[in-house]
Amino acid sequence: MRIDYHYGSIFQSISKVIVNAVNCVGIMGAGIARAFAMRYPNMYYVYRHDCKTGRLHVGRPCLYKACQPWILNFPTKKSWRDPSTLQYIESGLLYFTQHYKEAGITSISFPQLGTGNGGLSWENVGPLMVRYLAPLDIPVSIYIKERDWAFQLEDLQLPTAERASSQNIQQDYQGFDR
Repeated sequence: MRIDYHYGSIFQSISKVIVNAVNCVGIMGAGIARAFAMRYPNMYYVYRHDCKTGRLHVGRPCLYKACQPWILNFPTKKSWRDPSTLQYIESGLLYFTQHYKEAGITSISFPQLGTGNGGLSWENVGPLMVRYLAPLDIPVSIYIKERDWAFQLEDLQLPTAERASSQNIQQDYQGFDR
């Protein structure tokens, strides 16, 4: 499917799931994570517990289903002090693509992962997100800043061994369960 791009707030999304970019230490003190914590305090409590128990970690997003829309807490960095990395984002995207169906996710909206307080450039993150999300059979939206480019799969020059780097990060994870 084609990815739809939107300007504005992800909180305006009509998707079944909205994505919250988080760290793995249980702090939502800035950026989009702070906005999520303020809007969904019960989700924030569960997120902190998931961090404390190790359930949420890089490469293992956690789905919170006790509100509408559902929230996918998606780690882009280990600590709030650290920068986000493309490898962390790729490992989370890989996990998501392998588990979204069993979790009952029928549509999803993402922010520009790792590009705010994470410090990554959209020129690097955008094509990575498209590579993983465009082939999915559900509606996918990405909320972007007005100055940023809306990438599509056909815009990318994919290497012959598509997603070769992802072979190094595939792990045997359990599915979403919240």
